[in-house]
Amino acid sequence: MAANWDTFATAEPALAGVVEDRFRAFTHHVLATLRKDGAPRTSGIEADFRGGELWLGMMWNSLKALDLRRDPRFALQANPGEGTGMGGGDVRIAGRAFEVTEPAVKDRYVKEVEPPEPFHLFRTELTEVVRTYVEDDTYLVAQVWKPGEPVRTLRRT
Repeated sequence: MAANWDTFATAEPALAGVVEDRFRAFTHHVLATLRKDGAPRTSGIEADFRGGELWLGMMWNSLKALDLRRDPRFALQANPGEGTGMGGGDVRIAGRAFEVTEPAVKDRYVKEVEPPEPFHLFRTELTEVVRTYVEDDTYLVAQVWKPGEPVRTLRRT
């Protein structure tokens, strides 16, 4: 089961707000895709939350774009920022990314964002969102959301 960003944000607005804030705090993040041989590839990327969707834009024929065309599974890790502060915690999103082929959708995105062209644009479907943070200098807390399920909160000492 998968969901778009709006479905997640509607189901769990507090967690979605924290996750989006963490991604908006910095421009560059880390995207993991799968190479032809199944090995992981990590690449820098910007994440764009717009119109109820999480969009991934990429340079034309970049390896990460070619990876996603072949196998849409991805993991996206928010930039933790400088030092060890981790304000807001560590957040990551997993799911599948599908290239936008509808000219009207891509044209609308180009008008709003003005990315360098040519480029690949992917719309995402989320399969998991995770936030990990330290609470009261005592607990490692993980909040895990999956489509169709409430957030699970796990605490470890």
